Amino acid sequence: MRSILALAAICLATAAPAKTPCGGKFGSFVNGLKREAVSKGHAAGTVDRFLASVRQDPKVIKADRSQGVFQLDFITFSRRIISQNRIDNGRRNAKKWDAVFDRIERDYGVSRGVLLAFWALETDYGAVQGNFNTLNALVTLAHDCRRPALFRPQIFAALELFERGDFDPARTTGAWAGEIGMVQMLPEDILTNGVDGDGDGKVSLKTSPPDALMSGGRMLRGLGWRKGEPWLQEIVVPGNLDWSKTGLDHSMSVSDWAKAGVKPRAGTLGPGNLKASVLLPMGRKGPAFLAYPNFNVYFEWNKSFVYVTTAAYFATRLEGGPVYNAGAPEPGLSGAKMKSLQKKLAARGHDVGKIDGILGAKTRRAVQVEQKRLGLPADAWPTPALLGRL
Repeated sequence: MRSILALAAICLATAAPAKTPCGGKFGSFVNGLKREAVSKGHAAGTVDRFLASVRQDPKVIKADRSQGVFQLDFITFSRRIISQNRIDNGRRNAKKWDAVFDRIERDYGVSRGVLLAFWALETDYGAVQGNFNTLNALVTLAHDCRRPALFRPQIFAALELFERGDFDPARTTGAWAGEIGMVQMLPEDILTNGVDGDGDGKVSLKTSPPDALMSGGRMLRGLGWRKGEPWLQEIVVPGNLDWSKTGLDHSMSVSDWAKAGVKPRAGTLGPGNLKASVLLPMGRKGPAFLAYPNFNVYFEWNKSFVYVTTAAYFATRLEGGPVYNAGAPEPGLSGAKMKSLQKKLAARGHDVGKIDGILGAKTRRAVQVEQKRLGLPADAWPTPALLGRL
């Protein structure tokens, strides 16, 4: 469950430490993997069989370098991804697997809409799981020196699955970044959180919805999901709100937000003692949400702001929530102009991470600081006017 179209947190992960072996001739790299595997206690013959068919896959590297989807704003991205067909299929699957979702809610405390949304966005409820050879993908990405520390451990986790009879080096397929199954889990995640939900004695994330959904629920609980608490709620914000207090870097109790004039668009706000943040994906004139502690768990699974917000919102829709009020947000920045903004922010000493044209957490944080300094509404939404002022 790492990302839509296999573009996940992995896509945006930080660079690996230089000490992690990577690069060089691919054959020599594979031999290094074999030596390390044997040093970890795996039998040499088993390791040889596991890596016998491995090949470098240039299509994996090409997919890894394609990040354009994350340059879309929240409204564009969410409208593109959340279709009526996905909503209808979600409701049908909720009914079909009602007993499984009941178990997940009882055992792991994860609401069914949350897992339904991930299931939909990751693989269209299992229909599109990816056809990349998983071992080739993992070894190719570990050999590439962009994020080897992220992928190298996954190879040894896949080896453990192979020893259990749960991984076929030549036939196991999935997303380009090595995720497997209906909710797209990496080998380490499968080892730690895999659940035999259908009771057949195996963890089959590619073919068994109960296994995939139960495993996803267990993983979310392990990442810190809090039972019985909300995650995201659409709100109406007053025009005189202190915008500098909005964003995920700032939180107050729900009761304090209510005193500041924040109101639910439907239903009631969460418990007054819960901490929450006002989330404005496209600034003060666009959609507005209250993000509760469970919302932060999404970022433990995926680092993309636009993906996380879309997945969390979609979960509310699948549980009967309304279509958000898009409002009339100010025009944002294109990818090229966003890169220009990031360069200007970096020149002013802000850490915006990679200059990639993606409005991530670091760029939002820097934008809010500069808006406040310039006397602009500090809602963390970069506009052409801000770019001009900088």
